[in-house]
Amino acid sequence: MMDFTRDELNLMMLYSPGTRSGLCEALLQMKEQLSQEEAELCALADSVLNKLSKLDDESFDELNLYPDF
Repeated sequence: MMDFTRDELNLMMLYSPGTRSGLCEALLQMKEQLSQEEAELCALADSVLNKLSKLDDESFDELNLYPDF
């Protein structure tokens, strides 16, 4: 399974509509709205998108984006 950082998981939790393809689309749309001052967030989104591209839908579904606290 892909190794996501805590920041990457938090970003995924915030933007995920429940599917891998939906999350990719949401992150791409979010990146379009970023300013140059938000380069760190853009890099984080790029990192997540890169890792998501290496996952299949079944592996994505196995991720626990909403853990019980």
